[in-house]
Amino acid sequence: MSDKAGDTGRIRRSLSRTALRALGAHAAAPSRAWEMGFIAEVDRAHLVMLVESGLLDRTHAARLLATIGQLAESGFAALDGLEAPRGLYLLYESHLIERLGEEIGGALHTARSRNDLNATVLRLQLREPAAELIRALLRLIAILLARARRFADVVMPIYTHGQAALPGSYGHYLAAIAQPLLRSADALLHCLDGDLDLCPLGAGAVGGTSLPIRTEVTARLLGFGGVTSNSIDAVASRDVVVRLLGEATILGTTLSRLATDLQGWMSAEFGFLSLPDSLVGSSSMMPQKRNPYLLEHVQGRSARPLGALVAAVTAIHAKPFTNNIAAGTESAAGVRDALADVTSAVDLACVMVKGAAPRRDVMLSRAEGTFLEATEICNRLVLAGMPFRAAHHLVGEAITEALERDPRARGDAVIAHVAAAMPHADLGGLDPRSIMRASRFGGGPGSIMARGGFARERAALRSHAAGLKRWVDQWRDAARALDREAAAITVPASA
Repeated sequence: MSDKAGDTGRIRRSLSRTALRALGAHAAAPSRAWEMGFIAEVDRAHLVMLVESGLLDRTHAARLLATIGQLAESGFAALDGLEAPRGLYLLYESHLIERLGEEIGGALHTARSRNDLNATVLRLQLREPAAELIRALLRLIAILLARARRFADVVMPIYTHGQAALPGSYGHYLAAIAQPLLRSADALLHCLDGDLDLCPLGAGAVGGTSLPIRTEVTARLLGFGGVTSNSIDAVASRDVVVRLLGEATILGTTLSRLATDLQGWMSAEFGFLSLPDSLVGSSSMMPQKRNPYLLEHVQGRSARPLGALVAAVTAIHAKPFTNNIAAGTESAAGVRDALADVTSAVDLACVMVKGAAPRRDVMLSRAEGTFLEATEICNRLVLAGMPFRAAHHLVGEAITEALERDPRARGDAVIAHVAAAMPHADLGGLDPRSIMRASRFGGGPGSIMARGGFARERAALRSHAAGLKRWVDQWRDAARALDREAAAITVPASA
């Protein structure tokens, strides 16, 4: 059944909705209300802490909390259209002072600076983009493992230097891609467990404070697992940006290589993989075209973290190790966009890997016609007592002579030549499928079937999913605790 909107004659259906969503996914430009929401969240935790530390009158805190709550509920509408030459926070603080007076509004900034506030807000803003990237990555790994198991027996050549090298399987290739992606998932989770989990509040401008604040309270209420231990490091470092972008760059590199392989195997020259109409595009001029163009978006978007990483490191490099705008603000300017783009690349890779169907007959035919049995013949000669280097020379010579006699020669001519030279060698079972199945040592393609699937990889996947859930639950539980403790201050005061 055709889809009129997407029917080009050659292609009968429009792009799938899943692909369209992934294709259109970009980080939204931050609005003033979005940025202020994080500042307000920090303020609420800070006010609760000041009350618990005995540094702020409870009734004053209640009025501040109520006013901040009203501002947040309105989307900070009272600040719309106002210039903020000294930054959003000071505009917001000035508004609170105008409404509540200097004694109450001016108390909000007790034991705090914009420096430790900005470092904290940045960490809060990076939580969901990092978590969403990990979620998408775990989905891709699950798809790769499921299809690797399904296609473990689909024989195809393994390539080195662009040349057919050994018998392998499509499942073995997909399982190979899952390995570095599992490492990327592990590394990204470590980012959540490292700098992203330490709260800089309390560091002040750069030297901490003499006021007896309780930094563990604000850390807990904001969902952090701990606090930074050095005030200079807290405001000077942007390791969290560099590490996230570094790991996203490594991930993006793997995605780009996957996309390049799939794109080549979908070409007419290979014809290894086919795609449904809903995952290809036509040409505006050439009606025969079925372009797997989504893979080009994977290639492009997966490179964005590298650009943002270079920009971030350049902004930080050779700057004084203290708070400064280049290192503290400019270095982080591209991180959200980069994480959104690489997440989009992961989502598109999910769609393409899931939609790609191997053409078993074409793959097997290519494996049968490119002397892929050569190395296994050498192995059989070794088992028959011949040194490997001598076996290597004998097989190479046999291939050369076979091709000189007949440019269309195949492996059976080589086997006959070697059998004449080494009649006692076992040269049976040298078809690509048998060789692939026998190659179960050293992580070869036969190992998938030999070890009954991917128990270790699936266990790692479950562990990573559980780890991500723990972090998300920690952030959610902290938000609920903050609501309760802020309400405990606000409600009695207004009763």
